[in-house]
Amino acid sequence: MLNLRLSGEGFTPPGTKDFNLPSLIEGNPYFTKPILQLFLAVILISVFFILASRKAAVVPSKLQFAGESVYGFVRKGLGEDIIGHEFMRFVPFLFTLFTFILVNNIFGIVPLIQFPSMSHVSFPYVLAIFAYGVFHYIGIKRQGFFKYMKGIMFLPGVPKWSYVLLTPLEIATYFIIRPLTLSLRLFANMFAGHLLLLVFILGGEHMLMSDAIGLKIVSIFGFSLGIVMTFFEFMVQCLQAYIFTLLTALYIAGALADEH
Repeated sequence: MLNLRLSGEGFTPPGTKDFNLPSLIEGNPYFTKPILQLFLAVILISVFFILASRKAAVVPSKLQFAGESVYGFVRKGLGEDIIGHEFMRFVPFLFTLFTFILVNNIFGIVPLIQFPSMSHVSFPYVLAIFAYGVFHYIGIKRQGFFKYMKGIMFLPGVPKWSYVLLTPLEIATYFIIRPLTLSLRLFANMFAGHLLLLVFILGGEHMLMSDAIGLKIVSIFGFSLGIVMTFFEFMVQCLQAYIFTLLTALYIAGALADEH
């Protein structure tokens, strides 16, 4: 859990150091709370959907309805509507990606956990690598390596002299900029959102523990804003899981197209 540092000189605001959590096992730098949360997310997702589908019925139970709603949202809204008639091949990947990111994001507001796994940039990087590995593999398999690369480097319908500028930009976009922005968008939102929650909650606690009556009264507003920001952060957490998966589906759809 993040540490609140109260000193005689005043409140020490939270910062990047609060995201560097110590190892849970001394001497093992790879067994940290965020890594443990990744495994916990896999277990929770697996158990939930196994239980939701174990006794499937025509008239679904509340658990079955919840599971089917999530699956239907990804299947229809992120698969069929974006990719088209070949969407079913990619639904398992998109569904796994969406639920995995969503659960790890929501960990940031779950009591006793209260840390979004995706606020560690290495995790979004890995997910972006998977997404782009799938995206480029599909494009190469569908069109062949040389045709696929030609479609990226030489946009059809533009003057040939413009390739001097456009070709390097397109290569950078497809192989550097897109994966970086895909991962950094998720990381930055989770990092900034969690930092804001720390500022309001820990700042409110500091004012509540002070000797000044005025600060104790103001602490009510600090805690109130913290609660409001928690609901707002939940919305952002869901939205970022959706955006990451949506962009992945769009890139897959582009790779399936004859021209992209």
